[in-house]
This record gives sequence, structure tokens and C-alpha cells, in this order.
Amino acid sequence: MTLPFTRLLRAGLLAMSIAAAAPSFAQQALQSPEQFLGYKLGSRFTYHADVLRYADYLVQQNADRMRVVPYGRTYEGRPLEVVQIATARNLQRLDDIRRSNLRRAGLESGTPNLDQPAIVWLSYNVHGNEAVSSEAVLQVLYDFANPQNKEAQALLERVVLLIDPCVNPDGRERYAQWYGRVAGAPANASPLSWEHREPWPGGRFNHYMFDLNRDWAWQTQRESQQRIALYNQWLPQVHADFHEMSAEAPYYFSPAAKPFHEDITPYQRKFQNVIGDYNRQVFDKNGWLYFSRETYDLFAPSYGDTWPSFNGAIGMTYEQGGSGRAGVRYIKSDGDTLTLADRIAHHHAASWATIRAAADHQQEMLKQFDKYYQDARQRPRGRYKSYVVSGSPERLAPLVDYLQRQQIQFGYLGERRKTQAYNYSNGKREGVTLQPTDVVISMYQPKSTLVKVLFEPQAALEDSLTYDITAWSLPYAYGLQGYALTSNLKSGGKAPAAASKPNSGLPAADGTTYAYIARWNSLRDARLLSTLLQRQVRVRVAYQPFEAGGQKFQAGTLIINRGNNQGLGNRFDAVVRSLADSVGAELTAVKTGFASEGSDLGSSNVHGVGRPNVALMAGPGTDATAFGEVWHFFEQQLGYPVSVIGTDYFASVPLNKFDVLVLPDGNYADVLNERQLENLKSWVRSGGRLVAMEGAMSYLAGKKDFALKTKPADSSRTNTNKKGAAPDPYRQLRRYGTAERESLQGQVQGSVYRVELDNTHPLAFGYPNNYYALVRSPLNYQFLGEGSWNVGVLKKGQAASGFTGSQVRAKLNDTVVLGVQEMGRGQVVYLGDNPLFRGFWQAGKLLFTNAIFMVGQ
Repeated sequence: MTLPFTRLLRAGLLAMSIAAAAPSFAQQALQSPEQFLGYKLGSRFTYHADVLRYADYLVQQNADRMRVVPYGRTYEGRPLEVVQIATARNLQRLDDIRRSNLRRAGLESGTPNLDQPAIVWLSYNVHGNEAVSSEAVLQVLYDFANPQNKEAQALLERVVLLIDPCVNPDGRERYAQWYGRVAGAPANASPLSWEHREPWPGGRFNHYMFDLNRDWAWQTQRESQQRIALYNQWLPQVHADFHEMSAEAPYYFSPAAKPFHEDITPYQRKFQNVIGDYNRQVFDKNGWLYFSRETYDLFAPSYGDTWPSFNGAIGMTYEQGGSGRAGVRYIKSDGDTLTLADRIAHHHAASWATIRAAADHQQEMLKQFDKYYQDARQRPRGRYKSYVVSGSPERLAPLVDYLQRQQIQFGYLGERRKTQAYNYSNGKREGVTLQPTDVVISMYQPKSTLVKVLFEPQAALEDSLTYDITAWSLPYAYGLQGYALTSNLKSGGKAPAAASKPNSGLPAADGTTYAYIARWNSLRDARLLSTLLQRQVRVRVAYQPFEAGGQKFQAGTLIINRGNNQGLGNRFDAVVRSLADSVGAELTAVKTGFASEGSDLGSSNVHGVGRPNVALMAGPGTDATAFGEVWHFFEQQLGYPVSVIGTDYFASVPLNKFDVLVLPDGNYADVLNERQLENLKSWVRSGGRLVAMEGAMSYLAGKKDFALKTKPADSSRTNTNKKGAAPDPYRQLRRYGTAERESLQGQVQGSVYRVELDNTHPLAFGYPNNYYALVRSPLNYQFLGEGSWNVGVLKKGQAASGFTGSQVRAKLNDTVVLGVQEMGRGQVVYLGDNPLFRGFWQAGKLLFTNAIFMVGQ
């Protein structure tokens, strides 16, 4: 109802009088987090929206010294933001400071400013249930927004702060919402209370259960891609990443543990100690427990300390004891009570120590930053001065996209050339012939250190006691032929035209095309099949090589016949071409079903591809990240529907509704009891396809009716020695202090192995006769027997890169890695290697797609 004019006037006058009487925002004292939120920091967890609301409030109060920069959204739609903090003068010229810094790196032309402040980037809450850091950041933001804090304002004369209050909002909110529902009033400190027993999958991961702290180098997740696009516009001198660890642990800060990657510079190592000294002073003063030089190394490039380090920063990890287990109050085993307030205080102090150290060493840091990038451009590290990657345009496209996102400069060779090079496929230096369309990456460029780290065939490992994988070289990860050269190879060719418009050369769609043919060798082709099937377009696949239209095609090639798709009528050409263009897949048009070599297109060697209804197991018992890798692949990469089935109700699921069931890595002993296992076998015999990955494969080994068996123990090691004598009894006398290192003898720490493939089997369609797998567990299986297919096997001496413990090297000889067992009318697909590991092992994605669509057709 419209208010009378007089009432509106009175309301307006009243509002004006109130506004006149009230002090302005500028006149009000700046509200602390407690005043703004209405509760004391440490008494509860702050929801993500409230974290951002307080940041917005501070910026509104200090618009001359603070800005909020949105840089994206999560998969669940939550905002991602960075808060920029500087002096009023520096905020006005902030873009000039940013560009000056890129000039220092050689990524922008021009002369850098002499009075540039150091740039410090602080990242909080990359693991959602390590929730203390987004509480601590509220206090940090308040300190540097508060004009009364003279020390903070003095530090800002020498540094610019870029603060990400929450890297992983989806995971944080999953944890905070759960804890808010179960926490006692007051909080119950007993470790037995359910507020200290976070349910599966926990809040650590993002929406797709990816560990964002292991995605810095690979950038498979939306949050990482958006954040690093902004990071690369700045390239800070310091990056600190705030975490939590076990509730029983104290606090960790730099220097890091060994191994240091050999390309962490002496200055970067030195400054780890410098910042460590700043932290020690405040922790010693307060009597707080801490440790350094243990556990957290600087080797693999995946992390928020290593990847920034390989981009010229001083990269650091901070770890506070607590994590999702600790809640607001937690009684430790020593009887002490760890509080959220304690944890906030420690991260708050470490934040200040980092900023102080950067400010006090501003000039030296800028000088060393300049030297880092000058050396990168003029004196690149390492033996190899250029890398070459060879493949078809569609196979190279994902790598090219990745290089562009990393700011890595590259070109195309442009001519055929013979030279000497290290060959990734056999580990030898030999004569090779390079092609005009090969991608060339010179080491004489700003990002050369990052190039070396990502492309080096074998990373130098100074200590085998490391935190993560030990091999990741991009030619292996992308399944491409790679070469490393000791000379600086010039590139002058143009990008292949097929990379941008793959179907521009097709003949006119005049209704005379008999069929469209699509090669099967990349994720683009997999997306094409997914798209066609969902649009009800019938597709067939060739099980044998053939030649048609003057071109040769391998097994796995997709064939889309006009005669098989009469329902499309005269829309056939337009629909097929449009769908291929939508995913960037290349088509070949033929006017006949006759094959000049091999089977004709209507042969029994060409099978129809069904549209499988796929289920994916999730829940307690499955590994959350392994589940997430499969889930993300289906939804974000393949674009194919998948039904997620919970382990808690799996027994009641009618399996006959599904064609494929994927069991990701996990411990299935408590998931599949005998009755459920029998039901599963009955479903397979009736035509179902079971895809068992890693731990699921291990669980099935030795079970009745499953062909997979583990290899027997080496009796020569357990019963007698080579001379028939009893084993040395002193072998059991182990030193406690060396137990952790001795345990490495039985580990495979993310090593690359050359798996021999039977590429005539549908599981290996689209591959050559080998596949480089990132093996992370000691596979120890017999070859599959009669009625089964050993599609991918490890023979002796197949290690290509990375660390493998001495006790498991023998197990990784003569073992099946990829296999298919025929069981009734269905199949069991065994994937001992996870081809979707962390979403970055591009070489395995077509293999997993084969398991879903090609096997059993």
C-alpha cells in the first residue's frame, strides 16, 4: 500500500535527523572482530559469509588503505576474495606497484620502480577443517586496518599485503556447519565427544574432495585456477600458507625439513631461517611449544610453499596443532587442554612475524627477487636448456593450455630437424628427429626454474624421506613424447591450424556423407562420445585397425553412421558436426562404408557403444579424494552423468538399474560383506561391469571367483637363505631411531613406471604399446589366468622416474597393473594404478574412459 505523501515526508525528515545526530563511520571507533560479530574469537567458528562480511566492513571503514578484490567463486558458488592492504599512497599506485614487480620478473617490459614495497601474500584455510586460520585472519585484518596500531602502519610503509581469508570456503563451511550442529554448550573437551569425531568426508577438501594444497602446480580445480590467475599478476616476494596438523602436535614453522628441491636457491633457504628466527622470538617469549626442520619438506611442486618458491617467492608452511579434531576445546593425551583461542593466538603471531621479517628485509628481498629472475632469463639452472614435446595438435592442446596458465613461454619448432636429445620414452640420449609442429620450451625465459622443475626427467632427491610424490614430469603426466636438449633450441613455427578449428576442412554437408569417423586418442574424443550418447546419437567403435578415405585409423576409432541414426533425418550432419565442434573434436567424413584395408564399417569387428548407466561408490570406507577424482572427472571433464551411491545404503541398492559400478580406492572390508559380495558377483555375471581401483582391487584379490591373486611371499627371504640356511636372527633387531627411514624400503613414493599395454584390448584403445603410470603403492599381483586379460603389466626394469624402496622393487616386477576378467556376461576391470590421480595425470584419463565405455561392448 502506498504511504500518503505527508507520512513519507515525516519519515524522511526523521531519518535525516537521526543521521545528523549519529557520528559518521569515519568518526566511529573501528569495531574489533568481537564487537562486530557479537562473540569472542575462539568461542565458536565463524561462518564464511561472516568472515567476508567483516572484511567488507573493514574495507568500508578504510577505503583509502584497503580493497577487496573478488577473484572467483567455488563450485558451490561461494565468493573467493583477496584483501589488499597498503598505505594510502601505495594503494593509489597499487597497479603500478604490481606492474613494476612483473617488470622485475621480466614478464612485462620497462624499468621497475626503485621505491617498490615488498609484496607479501598470506593464504588461510586451504584445508577446510583446519579452520583456525580464518579465525586468526580476522584479527590480522583488524590489526592492519586499525589506524591506532602504529606498528602495523609502520610496516605497511615497506610491504603491501595480499590476504586471502579463506582459500577453501566450501570445505570450511562443511566443517563449520557440522561443528555448529554437534558442539556442546559449553564445548565438550573430551576427545570421545562427537564434536571431535568429524564424519566422512570431513571438511578438509573442496566440493569435489580435492586437496587444494596439492593442486598449486596442477591447477585442476576451479578455486586453484582462479586464485593462481590472480597470483601470477603479482608474483609476491613472500607467500605463507596457514594449516593445522594433529591435535597432539604443537606448532611448526620454518625452516623446512629435507629434502629441499635442488632448485630452492641458497637465498630462499637462508630466508627460511630468517623468518624462523622471527617466529622463534615471539614463541620463546610466550613459552609456546614449536618445532622446525621436521616432516614438512620443500620438494614436490604441488604445495603452497613449493610452487610459490619455484616462482621466486619465499614459500612457507605454518602448521598449528588441532585440525578438525580439536574443535573449540580439546583435552590432549598429556592432560593439557588445547583451545581454539590458543590456536588463533599462534597463527596470529606467525602472521605478524612473517610480515615483520619481510618489512625489515624489504630491500634485500627485492634485490634477490631481481637476481632470481635475471638468472632465470640469462643463466637458467640445470643441464637441459630446452624441452621439446611431440604429439598431435589435439593431444598437445591440454599441455599448451597448461603452459599458458603457468606463464611459461613456448613456441612451435616450424621445421623438421635431427639432433641429439634425452628421450623420455627410453631414458637414453640419442639421435632424434623433431617435427615442425613440436612444442619447444626454452629455458631462457622468466619461468625457467618452474620449467625445469616440471619437465626434469628425474628430480634430484637429496633425502628419500619425503612428504609426497617423487615424480611428476609433464611428458609422462600428459602421455606425450618428450625430449630434453642441452642446447637452446629456437622456435619459429606457427600453431597448427587444427588446434583452433579442427573441422573447418570438412566437405559441405550435402547429405551424401555415409559416416563420420573420430579418432580415439584424447580426452576431447572421450567428451565427444559422452556428448553423442547423451544426445541419443548412436555410435560404433572399431575393434580392429582399418583404412578409409585414404586415412589409417586405429582400434578404438568412433564411427557415426547415417544409417544407424535415421531418427535424426536431414539433421544428421548438422547435429554430429555441431557436437564435435562443441568439444573441439576432429571428424573425418567418408562417403562409403568400404574400407580399403581392414574391416568395412559394417563389419562384426565394429561394435555398438551403449549408453551406460554409471554408479560410483562413496561414503565411509572409500577414500574421499579417490572418490572425488572420479566424481570430478565425470562431471567436470567428461561431462557424463554418474549416480553417487553411499556405502551406508549400498546393500539396498538395486544394482540391475546400473550397467557400471566404480569402486574408488578405499578399505572395503567393512563395506562389502559376504552377502553383498555375492550380490555383486551375480550382478557382474548378469552383464554388469565392475571397475575396481587400487584398494578395491586389493580387497578383491584372492576372493572366491575373482581371478586376481597376490604373488606369494619370496620364501628365500622368509625361510632360508640362498645356501639353504636359516635366516639371520639379528635381522629382527631394528633401531628405533631409524625405523621411519627403514620403512621407506617398503614404499613407492609416487614413482613413474612404464606399463606395457596390450592395445588390442578395449581397455587400452587409443594408446601405443605402453603407458606411463604414477605408481603409489607396491602392486604385487600374479598375472591373471585363463578367462582374463592382462592389459597392462610391469616387467623387470620398468621404472622411469621417482623413488621406490628396495624391498618393493621386486614386487613391482612381473605384476599386473591393468586387467579385465570375464565373469559370466559381465566384466571386472582391475585398475591397480589410479589413472585419475589428483586430476593432473592426463595420460590416464582415456584409459579410465575405456573402462566405462569400451570394455564389454
